Amino acid sequence: MHPTHPTGRSWLMVAALGLIWGSTFMVIEVTLRGITPLWLAAGRIGFAALLTTAIWAMQGAKLFEKGPRPPWITLAIIGALSSAVPFMAISWGQQYVTSGFAGVSMAGVALMVLPLAHFMVPGDRLTRRKTLGFLIGFAGVVVLIGPGAFASSGATTEGLGRLALLGAAACYALSSVLMRRLPPVDAIGLSAVTLIIGAVVVIAASLAVEGPPPLPDQRTLILLAGLGLIPTAGANLLRVLVIRTAGPTFMSLTNYQVPIWSVIMGTIFLGEPLNPNLFLALALILTGVALSQWGALSRLFGHR
Repeated sequence: MHPTHPTGRSWLMVAALGLIWGSTFMVIEVTLRGITPLWLAAGRIGFAALLTTAIWAMQGAKLFEKGPRPPWITLAIIGALSSAVPFMAISWGQQYVTSGFAGVSMAGVALMVLPLAHFMVPGDRLTRRKTLGFLIGFAGVVVLIGPGAFASSGATTEGLGRLALLGAAACYALSSVLMRRLPPVDAIGLSAVTLIIGAVVVIAASLAVEGPPPLPDQRTLILLAGLGLIPTAGANLLRVLVIRTAGPTFMSLTNYQVPIWSVIMGTIFLGEPLNPNLFLALALILTGVALSQWGALSRLFGHR
């Protein structure tokens, strides 16, 4: 594994991920009217696993290149931490916490990645400028969410709900770092294998907790297919590509974009009032991104 630097393609993929995941919350909210939370997660991951595996099979189903022995235990851990465990933790935890805290906890992925990458990923060192940039970006997310960022929901199990959300954020952070440490691997194959593992875990958990799957109506099935195709299968492949080529710290910039796009999409499609703090938050987030990625931006525009 050699240190790599973000390219123009890396920036485009991260921007696309922010837009995709920031738009997903609306679709999930509508889909939950026709299916239970865990089976929603199982449906989207299962559909994404089938689709990605079919594409991988058509390309020969090769995973690792010649070299070290495939770390299957690590792959199993990555598969569980990339989708299944955080999906279930978020579905359960959001019942007891405010949406504001959920947004802040997901933005916290970027801060969690910093020390993990420093110790576990060669060439992804923790610097003062990078840390300051990520803190400014996190502050932008808090400004965007406003007073609800740390407000109490009043639920008796709110503490456990918050732990579940923070645990989900930690899962995303750790899985990103572990994925970057893998030996040379086919991106589609890695995406397929992690989704298969995630699907097995979440389907088993859904059966244990919610019983047999419900029979959704046609509209819910279409929404599930859409969730499986774009924000799960497609976005998971983009995530793998970004982590493997530009590193987990760069990938974590996506978490600062998601709440911005979520607010914008809510205003455009749901008629929600425009958050007055949007532009201040956007300025802080962009400042933080520019500061933390100054070297990458200098290399990117220096070649022009």
